[in-house]
Order: sequence, then structure tokens, then C-alpha cells
Amino acid sequence: MELTPVQRDILTALINIYRKEDRAVKGEEIAGLIDRNPGTVRNQMQSLKALNLVEGVPGPKGGYKATGSAYEALSLDATGDVVVVPIVKNGVVVDGATASEIVFNKVMLSHECGGTVRILGSVKDFNVGDEIRIGPTPVNKLYIRGDVTGRDDTMSRLIFHVKELISVPRIPVKKIAQRAVHIDPNVTVQEAARILMYNGVREALVDENSLGLVSMTDITRAVAEGRTGLGVRDIMTRDFLTIDSKELIFEAVKILGRSGSSQLVVLDSGALWGIITPEDLIGALTPN
Repeated sequence: MELTPVQRDILTALINIYRKEDRAVKGEEIAGLIDRNPGTVRNQMQSLKALNLVEGVPGPKGGYKATGSAYEALSLDATGDVVVVPIVKNGVVVDGATASEIVFNKVMLSHECGGTVRILGSVKDFNVGDEIRIGPTPVNKLYIRGDVTGRDDTMSRLIFHVKELISVPRIPVKKIAQRAVHIDPNVTVQEAARILMYNGVREALVDENSLGLVSMTDITRAVAEGRTGLGVRDIMTRDFLTIDSKELIFEAVKILGRSGSSQLVVLDSGALWGIITPEDLIGALTPN
């Protein structure tokens, strides 16, 4: 079905608002989102109704809803859970815009990679030269950073040059975490250092009524301060961040990024099982 650019803008705005708020949408809301006169939107709605793409909802809370044919006309999936894929323009999140389809091209060139992204919302909010960031996408946690090199108003698409592209694998934390080394709380700082070096790790769990975590950093600090005669329970950290073993590594990336911590303790069925570090995550994200 051939739609005019205005009709396509109206339908994409209608679907975007409906997906976010699950209610009938007023013509004035659509007009505001696509920067059109409300009268123009009302006139176009009559044409879209005649094409069986829109249906009216009467009453004070009424407005418009898109039909299944509207989703087909825009090549959108009307079923399943739909989430917003954020788009940032020049450092600012574009309100009301989400990426619905990303296609890459020029992937065989050694010096250049580009693609197109279909926008739900107003594609006219973007201009050539804008820096954009797209993501994360819901399934493969894809992030894209690039520059807009063109705009297709008819198809609501942006053409962009890729500067950076990251995809976080759907791998559970337990698959890349290290099984934790356990240390008795009574061992000395010197003995704890020997245990960590022997096992090739930088952190260990301390088995006490109130569990703790001791790291090579804690040991180095104690040695520098001349406290080598202390036991591990005297230098261990009692408050540490945890993550469930079934969580995907994307969650571990977010927690470590926000907290600045150097490790997460992994819980398996509620028990302290292992430790995951930024180095483990980098290894999972870097192809062999």
C-alpha cells in the first residue's frame, strides 16, 4: 500500500504513542509529535479510516487506534512485547523516538561501515551531521554510535555512518565467572597473599558468620601501612555487590559500570558461588 509521507508520519506516531501508553491517541498528540497542524491530522485520519488503517474510539477518553493493516503497511510486527530502543542525538535523548529496524551495509569495506535505521516517531527531528547513539536493543543489547549522513522522510529512515558498534552476548554470568577461592578468617595477611597468588586470583571469599571479601588491593594496603600481623577478618570488606548466576552478562556490565567496583560476587541458588571481574567481561566480549 502506497502511503504519503504525511500519512506515514501520522501512523508511526500513532503506533508509537499507543505502544508506550496502551490507550487511544488524540489527534492533537499526534500533531504535536510530528510537528503538524491538528487540522491536517484530522483530515488525514479520514483518509486513513477509509483505507482501514485507523479506527476511531468514541468517548471522553477516545481518539484513534491503528488497525492490523496499519502495522502491515509499515512492515511492523503488531504482536509480542515491544520495548523502546532509545536514540540519543548530540548527547540528548530524543523523546518519543525509538528505533524499530536497523540494517547494515558496506560491511565488507576495510575503512567504512554504514547502515539505516527506521524511526518510530518524527524522523524530521534529525539532520545530516547529527551524532546519534542507538541502543540497547532488547535481544542482543546492540549499541551503535555514528553520524547521520542522510534522511528518507518517506520511509522514516536515517542513513548513518558507523563509528562504534558493540553487541553484548546473551551469556549467563555463571558461564564466565570464576569459582571463588575461600579463605579462613584467621589466616594472616601474608598467608592470604600466598593463597591468592597460588590460585591465580585477585579476590577471595572469607568464610565467617558475617561473610567477607578480601582482595589483593586490601592486602597491599595493609602491607603498605605496616599491618602485616593482622588476620584476614581485620582487613576484609563486609559489604560487596552480588549478582545472580542466571543473570546475563549485560547486567554485570551495567552494575560494574555504575558502581565502579572491581568485582561482583555471584550467587547460585542463593549461595555465594563465584566472582566476576571486568577482565572476565572483557574476555567474553572479545572474540578469540
